[in-house]
This record gives sequence, C-alpha cells and structure tokens, in this order.
Amino acid sequence: MARVHDEYLYESDLAGIIMPGTIPKDSLSITQSYIENWIRQKLIIHQAEMNLSETQMDFTRQLENYKNSLIIYAYENALVRQNLDTLITNEEIQNYYDINQQNFLLKDNIIQIQYVKLSLKSGNVKQFKKLLASNNPNDRNKLSELCEKQAEDYFLDDQNWLLFSELLKQIPIKTYNQEDFLKNHRDLEYQDSTFVYLVRFKDFKIKESISPLSFEKQRIRDIIFNKRRIELISRMQDDIYANAQKKNLFEIY
Repeated sequence: MARVHDEYLYESDLAGIIMPGTIPKDSLSITQSYIENWIRQKLIIHQAEMNLSETQMDFTRQLENYKNSLIIYAYENALVRQNLDTLITNEEIQNYYDINQQNFLLKDNIIQIQYVKLSLKSGNVKQFKKLLASNNPNDRNKLSELCEKQAEDYFLDDQNWLLFSELLKQIPIKTYNQEDFLKNHRDLEYQDSTFVYLVRFKDFKIKESISPLSFEKQRIRDIIFNKRRIELISRMQDDIYANAQKKNLFEIY
C-alpha cells in the first residue's frame, strides 16, 4: 500500500479501520487519510532518528514509569470498585453542606422559574398567563397539558435552580444589570417578531451569595465520593507498606 525508506505498509495493516456499512466513497477517503498519516509519521520518525543521539532516544525509564503508573491505576480502580461504599445519604450531604457553606458561594445568578414560549399567532396567551400565575395544582396540570399541545418551548419545573444566563439564551432580554433585573421582575411578558415569551420568577439567588443545597447536591455527592476514594487508596498504600515492613520485604540503605 505504501513505502517509506525500508518500511512497508501492507493491506493487512489496514484491517479494522473501515467500519461495516461504510459507503465506498467514505471508505476510500478513510483509507487514503490513513496512508497519508502513516507516511508522514514514518518520515518524521526517520528524520528524528537521524538527528537525535542514542541517549536522547532512550525512553526506557519513561516507559517503565508509564507502565508502573498504568498498573497502579488499574489496581486502584479495581480496589475502588470492590470496596468503596458508594451509598451517600442525604444526611451526609446536608452535614457537609452545613459545615462548608462558605465554599458554596455562587459564581453566577440562579433562578427558579416557569417559562412558556408561544407563537406570536397564538390565541391563548391570556389563558397561558392565567394558568402560569396560578398555584392551584389543577391549573398546573392544565398548563402542562396545554404546553404539550401548543407551546413552541416551555419549562415548568420551578423546584430546580437554573443559571439566569441560560434563560437569557432562550429569551432575547436586554439587561445590563442582572441583579437589578431580578430584584424588580416577578412576571415577565416579552415578544419579538416571531414569539411571545411568558416567564414567572419563583425565586432567585444573586452571585456571591450562598448557593442553595439543591443546586449543589450533585457536586457535594462527587466531593464525598472522591474523598472516600482517596482515603481508601491511602489506606491500601499504608497497609501494603506496613505489611511489607513487618515481613522485611524491603530495606533502606
């Protein structure tokens, strides 16, 4: 298939690079690209070998260190899978949050909202506004059903926190001070040349304030899990060292 100096690329070397079902045109393009990359790599390696000393090309220590790192990494992962307690209770999350609240300061403004995007031609804007303003569970169900049938887009889960910047991607609101905007708006109706946007703000938190637990729950869960992982691996390393020391399996000269 190709040659670079005294090295050859054979058809058998290309086995597996083409996925089953690939059309002939794409297969040819993939094959040509593979051959071109092979040639370029071999040419660069040949040029490097001509210009580097034997010492510069001796990677024995690096390869040994890399191999050792891979072995340790594989063993640690196996140990974690077999022995790490992955159950993290809500109580643990709450306790961690209570103790470390100052580590959970918001970097962005967040909001709890309900949001509906309607076609400008929609004749039910008033009905949507009425249902959106209601706290009656039946009205909420009606709103959900109506959104499924008529809304261009919607978000009704006002129990979860969202970044305010994400809402601004959906609605072309122009605001130069997000904090002032949030403090002075509870219900918003906005329209452009195509759509009507209805937003009901349930709550908001300003950046630099303490982030609510519900917004940080997954992050705290990851922190606790990673802490357990580090502690487990550290205990494993200490146990191996102490056991080897008792058995005189190593000496320091």
